[in-house]
Amino acid sequence: MRLLAIGILLGLAAPAVAENERPNFVFILADDLGCQDLSGEGSTFYETPRIDSIANDGMRFTQGYAACQVCSPSRASIMLGTYPARHGITDWIGAASGMKWKRNDRVLPAEYEHNLPLDQTTVAEALRDAGYATFFAGKWHLGGEGSMPEDHGFDINRGGHHRGSPPGGFFSPYKNPKLTDGSAGESLPIRLADETAGFIRDSADRPFFAFLSFYSVHGPIQTTPELWKKYRDKAMAGEQPEERFLVDRTLPVRQVQDCPIYAGMMESMDNAVGILLDTLKQTGLDKNTVVIFTSDNGGVSSGDAFATSNLPFRGGKGRQWEGGIREPFYIKAPGIVSPGSRCDTPVIGTDFYPTLLQLAGLATPKAIDGVSLVPLLHGKSIPDRPLFWHYPHYGNQGGEPSSIIRDGDWKLIHYYEDGRDELYHLPNDIGEQNDLVAEQPERARQLRGQLDAWLKATGARIPQPDPRFDAAKKEQQQEQMRNKRKPALEQQHARFLEEDFQPNKDWWGSKVTRD
Repeated sequence: MRLLAIGILLGLAAPAVAENERPNFVFILADDLGCQDLSGEGSTFYETPRIDSIANDGMRFTQGYAACQVCSPSRASIMLGTYPARHGITDWIGAASGMKWKRNDRVLPAEYEHNLPLDQTTVAEALRDAGYATFFAGKWHLGGEGSMPEDHGFDINRGGHHRGSPPGGFFSPYKNPKLTDGSAGESLPIRLADETAGFIRDSADRPFFAFLSFYSVHGPIQTTPELWKKYRDKAMAGEQPEERFLVDRTLPVRQVQDCPIYAGMMESMDNAVGILLDTLKQTGLDKNTVVIFTSDNGGVSSGDAFATSNLPFRGGKGRQWEGGIREPFYIKAPGIVSPGSRCDTPVIGTDFYPTLLQLAGLATPKAIDGVSLVPLLHGKSIPDRPLFWHYPHYGNQGGEPSSIIRDGDWKLIHYYEDGRDELYHLPNDIGEQNDLVAEQPERARQLRGQLDAWLKATGARIPQPDPRFDAAKKEQQQEQMRNKRKPALEQQHARFLEEDFQPNKDWWGSKVTRD
């Protein structure tokens, strides 16, 4: 009776796929990984052959996007298939908003929801109620007690709780209330992959949905001395930049990929992905398992650890330009997608929900924003549509409160501090350096009208002026950023490459003395 009720609720027709033919799903979500962080996307510094193989064996979407430039909103949109403006989680959960914001800015960050809503059906709940075994490992960051993975459709939860960064770092002991410690120095991404691989082996007799949500490569950036040395030597073998950072409006932004600590983290995560792919092959489940890989927002080029560069895309995590929202977006679907396929249609994180449901033979709820990508997987097309983003916050990486529309080749950004708009033609200006509002006023007005109508329809919360704002003090803060913070960052990141670099005695707990 419960399955019947769920079927009616979701508007399900008879399953299009026989129960014994339903595919399994392995969804791999990286944290703070930018599109340019993968060797398959053009990075010559990071090495990610196992992640690259997912794209090589499936379909690579060349214009894939996260639903937001920070984590919690994007993750909620994957779970629900709706935009952040609609589900209400518009900032990373825990960020200050309203009058609690104390950073002397022009507007007050809008209020937002702090828990994934229990009255909405997640993709995990939809699949579980259709007979799938469900599993979650890693970063959750979508609410506290009462709104954990096990409250939203996952039978098993290994490591998912309210925190957005790993409380004990990337080596055991983890200090994670949802993950038992391993032996001292155990690698967190490897442990999460091992947990997921164990679930896959245990679930071979029924369809399953495994969601591996890495804490990698979120800060704090940490690696082993061996991996640091490997990438330190690689960086030193190349040309050394005079400067690594360029100030772009609000903060210095990294322009070079040569951080050996971050590169070591990338390799560890890539090895962890390899564990899953090898497990699927060893069990023979690879022939009927859809594998998805993506990230929740762009790489951290400013703010946090200032760890990577997203060039040629401008900006990174937390920012409104392509570097903040453009993502690796890979789907490997055996028997559906030809290896090495490529799709240039713009797609977004809300699309995963209806795509997985259609692949499982389930109908999609009507009240979602995403569309199924199954036609694209078959080499067909989907109707043209605009894509939207709404981030009425400042964040920690220099991003400005804004809303965005992309329609075709055109992208308009509306800013809430002063009401201005920026207009970019992406095919000719992927770095978003040439604002065309003055040259294309009618196009800008049209896009702005579409954006305003969407904001109204979704009930988007809009930031309001901050009566405490001090313009003179802001200028002093910006001057200090240019004259003190940028030089300090240059010095710190050069230090990462010095031969005697030693972060602490045990390399963040990775270096363990064994008798």
